Amino acid sequence: MPEALKRIIDMIHYLPGIGEKTAAKLAFFLLKANATYVSNFARALADLHEKVRECEVCHGMTDVEHPTCSICSDPRRDDTMICVVEDYLDMLSIDRTGVWRGRYHVLGGVISPIQGTTPDQLHYDSLFARILESPQVSEIILAMNPNIEGEATALYAIGHMPREVKISRLSKGLPHAGSIEYADEITLLSAFRGRG
Repeated sequence: MPEALKRIIDMIHYLPGIGEKTAAKLAFFLLKANATYVSNFARALADLHEKVRECEVCHGMTDVEHPTCSICSDPRRDDTMICVVEDYLDMLSIDRTGVWRGRYHVLGGVISPIQGTTPDQLHYDSLFARILESPQVSEIILAMNPNIEGEATALYAIGHMPREVKISRLSKGLPHAGSIEYADEITLLSAFRGRG
């Protein structure tokens, strides 16, 4: 096998959820694709690190020239509620439903002793600072995945809340050990409406 082909297969195989066979199929697709498409694809990959950065407020993603993301800069959003999620993909999944019109806060992971992830490695400090600095915030929705790590992450937030606010959890419409990222819109709508 040519070295360049082997290298691209290895690079694709490194991506989460991509097996060796799928990596080979994608590599062969790129090999046979239009040269303009492949060039644009390579440029788009390079742009990920050059043109995308973390939002200064919620830790979601934004264009490098903007300090805050489109959700944080949207004046139509409800400033009284913050939905705390594990990662940006959860934020996108929830926002896609249209059921949530408040703000978000991305922790950047979950507490996981097995993975070596501790609370100080997550964005708790900026969450607690937002709550303290924004007296209008009256409700925090903890939208963690329904598994042991998600539960530990939520319990830490509850135990360290810097002031009195209503704390809600998504209802149990999500399967245990499921993932918000992969939940369908109806399940997410139900989980938000039944939160408590």
